[in-house]
Amino acid sequence: MAKVKTVGAKHNRWAEIKRYKVAYAYIAPFYILFAIFGIFPIAAGFYISFFRWDGLSAMHFIGIDNYINLFKDTLFWKALSNTLIIGIIAHIPILLGGLALAYVLNSKIVKGENIFKTIYFMPMVTSSVAITIIFQNLFGNNYGLINYILSFFGEEPINWLGGNGSLIKVAVIVMFAWKWIGWNMVIYLAGMQGISNDIYEAAKIDGASHFRVFFNISAPLLKPIIVFTIIQSSIGMFNLFTEPFILTNSSWTGGQNNGGLTLMMYLLNKAPQGGTAYGYASAVAYVITMMIILISIGVYRVTDEKDTVKRRKIK
Repeated sequence: MAKVKTVGAKHNRWAEIKRYKVAYAYIAPFYILFAIFGIFPIAAGFYISFFRWDGLSAMHFIGIDNYINLFKDTLFWKALSNTLIIGIIAHIPILLGGLALAYVLNSKIVKGENIFKTIYFMPMVTSSVAITIIFQNLFGNNYGLINYILSFFGEEPINWLGGNGSLIKVAVIVMFAWKWIGWNMVIYLAGMQGISNDIYEAAKIDGASHFRVFFNISAPLLKPIIVFTIIQSSIGMFNLFTEPFILTNSSWTGGQNNGGLTLMMYLLNKAPQGGTAYGYASAVAYVITMMIILISIGVYRVTDEKDTVKRRKIK
């Protein structure tokens, strides 16, 4: 009986496919292209990570040696720490600033909100190279605008992009936050506009201040969107390359004492830009992928646990 049911199910499945064969033919190109340019590179990259390969000669299987050497490399840990420091500190203004700007525009506190939307979102659509060159001039040692302003207060010029390399991260953090804050603002604003005006009107009737409305209504209802933007910004953090690379005068090592070295710079320095260690670079790429997945799971777990605790308290 079980075999008869299985054969019958397969027959019905093929009958459904034949029935809608025209529809499947229309959607087939997407899945074919996705398999070629999506699934295949992912699988091939994971396969290559277990080999020593320079891109031209024969591949040599070395097992997990690429991963072992990666975790033994002090430069990898330096790049990881720089990336996390830049990302964690930059996320504070990105998250809070984006929320505050979105609330101000949504509450009609200021006039001409469309102009402000354009101004705040402009960094996201502007060339990263152009933005970096501007910030390079802002943080310049001899003729930088920031040092020029500090000179009015009797301060000596600060070598932001040189010296011992510790201040390179400051410039990258400011630029990273300035770029992403407008993007998050647009997403938060779209979420706030999806909240019923009846809720805001009821809060106004009760005499709630903008502070109370923001923290007791807007922020809690935007929690799924906030989680999404945190994950998205985290992906952007691990992909950070152009800004620190140009700020440090196209240095693959991240400037003085590797102060501006990020994980993406470390990866591309191995292959294909700086070297030809494709197997090692693939291992780095998969370690970065696992970090992003773990951060995403961690963010969802934390928010779900908080929601569960709140529901229990209400009960």
